[in-house]
Amino acid sequence: QVQLVESGGGLVQAGGSLRLSCAASGRTSGYRMGWFRQAPGKEREFVASISWSGGSTYYADSVKGRFTISRDNAKNTVYLQMNSLKPEDTAVYYCAGDSHVTTSPRTAGGYDSWGQGTQVTVSS
Repeated sequence: QVQLVESGGGLVQAGGSLRLSCAASGRTSGYRMGWFRQAPGKEREFVASISWSGGSTYYADSVKGRFTISRDNAKNTVYLQMNSLKPEDTAVYYCAGDSHVTTSPRTAGGYDSWGQGTQVTVSS
């Protein structure tokens, strides 16, 4: 497992933007990386994922066209650029790493490393 630390969360008005970062310590070669979120009273849900090469990305329908996931393997960092934010995007956002890459990228159970989360609050 690797250690993952998210940053970049905060309070933003609807329509605004934020960029989340996830810094990994340890070897992440070959890892698929993902972002999930959990709003109060709701289950954790998939947001986006990216393959090791960056050539494959997946998005939840709710964020497609507004969020962009990217990674810089030289810096061991994954990013989530969030534009046109809506109040319903309010949640704790978690970075996750999948060392096995054997399950659907949308399945939280397939990820074996998780960060502590960063709060994103979008005001209306």
